[in-house]
Amino acid sequence: MSNNIQLHKNDLPDDLKLGNIIAVDGEFMGLNFRRDPLCLVQISTGNLDAHIIQFDRKKYNAPNLVKVLSDNKITKIFHYGRADLAHIKYYLKTETNNILDTKIASKLARSYSDNHSLKGLIKEFLNIDISKQFQSSDFGGDLSAAQLKYCSNDVIYLHKIHEKLNKILERENRISLYHDCLRFLKTRVDLDLALFKDDIWSH
Repeated sequence: MSNNIQLHKNDLPDDLKLGNIIAVDGEFMGLNFRRDPLCLVQISTGNLDAHIIQFDRKKYNAPNLVKVLSDNKITKIFHYGRADLAHIKYYLKTETNNILDTKIASKLARSYSDNHSLKGLIKEFLNIDISKQFQSSDFGGDLSAAQLKYCSNDVIYLHKIHEKLNKILERENRISLYHDCLRFLKTRVDLDLALFKDDIWSH
């Protein structure tokens, strides 16, 4: 299977058409958004393509990407969007609107499993084994072909995965609960940005 992977410096091209439903993922130097900068954002239209934006971390000037992320008419599919959205908001200074999330969907739909990793979902629903070898690699410098392939795998399957999960949610009458969780996701991100990491609902 050959994927169309394109690396863009600083921002998306002016003339790029992505359609109305895209998959989005980010790569950072770690999970602490204040310490660990956003290095990359990758986007897929669901057609085995990946557009990987590598930022100038002194400026984070990406108006075309920001326009796409903030556009309410474009649906964005994430897998564990909580971390991505926090880094995007902190570094790109924008809200990401109209969000779906395959990890949230999986936890609600697949109560028969305790594995909600992207690798596991791709294996179960698409019977494809992807490598996570470069999950903990340095995305802050020059990128290898293997790293670019890893980044593309994080987005190119999300459209199909979400479609499968959505069918289960509808069948099990959990779709309304899923949409309620999505509405809360931005608040959860704002709590993270305000350094409230604990579950505020716990005793």
